[in-house]
Amino acid sequence: MKTYNPNEIKNIALVGSAGSGKTTLAEAMMYEGGVIPRRGSVSAKNTSSDYRPVEQEYGSSVFPAVLYTEWKDQKLNFIDTPGADDFVGGVISALNVADTAVMVVNAVKGVEVGTEIISRHVRNLNKPMIFVINQLDHEKANFEQTLEHAQASFGKKVVLVQYPVNQGLGFNQVVDVLKMEMYQWKPEGGKPDVLPIPESEKEKADELHNALIEAAAENDEGLMELYFEKGSLSEDEMRAGIRKGLIARDMFPVFCVSAEKDMCVRRFMEFLVNVAPSAAAMPGMLTKDGRLVPYEVNGPASAFVFSTTIEQHLGDINYFKVVSGTVKEGDDLINMTTGTKERIAQLYAVAGKNRTKVTELRAGDLGATVKLKGTRNGDTLNEKDCDYVFPGIKYPNSRFRTAVRAVNKGDEEKMAEVLYRMHEEDPSLLVEYSKELKQMILSGQGEFHLNTMKWRIEHNDKIQIEFYAPKIPYRETITKYAQADYRHKKQSGGAGQFGEVHMVIEPYEEGMPEPTTYKIGGVDSKMSIKGKEEYDLPWGGKLVFYNCIVGGVIEARFMPAILKGVMQRMEQGPLTGSYARDVRVIVYDGKMHPVDSNEISFMLAGRNAFSMAFKEAGPKILEPIYDVEVFVPSDKMGDVMSDLQGRRGMIMGMTSENGYEKLVAKVPLKEMSNYCTSLSSITGGRASFIMSFASYELVPADVQEKLIKDFEAKQDKEE
Repeated sequence: MKTYNPNEIKNIALVGSAGSGKTTLAEAMMYEGGVIPRRGSVSAKNTSSDYRPVEQEYGSSVFPAVLYTEWKDQKLNFIDTPGADDFVGGVISALNVADTAVMVVNAVKGVEVGTEIISRHVRNLNKPMIFVINQLDHEKANFEQTLEHAQASFGKKVVLVQYPVNQGLGFNQVVDVLKMEMYQWKPEGGKPDVLPIPESEKEKADELHNALIEAAAENDEGLMELYFEKGSLSEDEMRAGIRKGLIARDMFPVFCVSAEKDMCVRRFMEFLVNVAPSAAAMPGMLTKDGRLVPYEVNGPASAFVFSTTIEQHLGDINYFKVVSGTVKEGDDLINMTTGTKERIAQLYAVAGKNRTKVTELRAGDLGATVKLKGTRNGDTLNEKDCDYVFPGIKYPNSRFRTAVRAVNKGDEEKMAEVLYRMHEEDPSLLVEYSKELKQMILSGQGEFHLNTMKWRIEHNDKIQIEFYAPKIPYRETITKYAQADYRHKKQSGGAGQFGEVHMVIEPYEEGMPEPTTYKIGGVDSKMSIKGKEEYDLPWGGKLVFYNCIVGGVIEARFMPAILKGVMQRMEQGPLTGSYARDVRVIVYDGKMHPVDSNEISFMLAGRNAFSMAFKEAGPKILEPIYDVEVFVPSDKMGDVMSDLQGRRGMIMGMTSENGYEKLVAKVPLKEMSNYCTSLSSITGGRASFIMSFASYELVPADVQEKLIKDFEAKQDKEE
């Protein structure tokens, strides 16, 4: 294949709800461009993009698939993205390197919640968007209703370029109001007959043609003047106006297709070639330090890695966008994340499972390479002396978590390796071994997301795994002052152990005054500060440790041992074994023995004194609280609100966004365990949510009592 320049390259993300027909549309476009000899189908499990076993098992896309076709001396790069919200990571990856988003909408189902959700990502990344209404050959297709929903959700920016003359099982005619022609297809689809617009459609077509001219003219002052002067615009002038409107996101053109029957696909590709912005027409990519790098061939070679897959016989396949210059086969590039040199031994143009070897790729193009040593998603690869570093891709926060273990304990290590490998492929899947919870925790976008990973591990890697309830990372703290003395004494022949520690503990708050006087045994005792240490704890909160020893009753060399004992107990709180936080410890007195005192004696004395004081200091359990935003149809608002309140959620506010209501609440993590499934059930799959950690808050008294009882019962059982 030829080498394409930035002005000849169009990068397009195919997005839309599950079942909208993105994969089928991609197949039709590759077939029309001659990249594949025949069109595959999802039902036959022979498409170029959904070729992995898990995708064939579920009958839908799980990973973003990079594809291309050549059309009218231009290269159209497509990224076929998953439709299920659980795999939104693939959508985000694609949109980060695409120059245009094509929103595929099912003409039967119309604008679904998935359409709304994905459009928010498109908007956030400021990408042009084109609507393609697909499956107009379905017996229940309803173009008018779908268009009405789109305009209700996205406003007057939604402008028709085409409309169907007929729809349903007999669909084979479309009027194009840009070219003012009618297309008619034979049953096999493909190249249409181009016909004059019939008299019965002339009035409607003229009206929509004028509306399109006005929409195009609004994006350019010169075109607006021409329009006022001539009363019309030429086809080329309209294209220029539409292109500007697309780039500015002031216009969302609408096309009609039956991807399955290959009807109107050629005309849509023609529009992409003639109107959709090329890489050269887009501003470029911003570096971490705010520099804009344009897509120019004469710049230094620089590429951004946006996706990685692992295939059995090839290993890692890294997909990248050439941001600047030319990447050539045999190039040595520097990974700006790791500082290591990577050899581009092989270079490919990718059409899903089919890969075409190329010798070079120029700025703006998408490609792939294999067998890089340590390059991952979000890395920048540069030629020597180039200092561009592009920011990594920001993925949504996780919404579903579970603990995981291998059924066969001997497979635990292998399971962990597979999971971390999967994270490299899909960064929205988070894998963490929690030292605190003593569990391997998987976090993802939903139950379907994690179940898909489970299927892959069990079928591809032959490891049986099981999900089980994850523990909640509670925290322990105190609410009042307490004092405790503890003497550790042990004699077992020869040198013994002796250490005695007197301490005061109290809740820590930012900005509180230094300790001065405490009432101990009914007497005011003045504190003389000899040393102070502050620790920002890895699990959040603080420990502030004061040495207020006077008269040498405990030598300074034993203070680190006392601190160590306190920290040990902070790592395993006295109430439930959870991490403790926000405590101030003052060691003010004690005793030591000239022979028997040692570090371990004072470590144990410090730990036990702290534990005794903690239990008397109004101990409380804190639980993680999350900010939850739910996007829900207005008719389901009451049901969703009631459900959140039943989860101990606190409703913080409500707003309206694009026909949907946004409900904001604070909800304990413990109550969010099955929320994905519950929300889908309540709303019929029409709602979505995002969640992020907010704070730790006190649990209700009844919850605390139960947690302590459960912990004590577990301790007794283990003993």
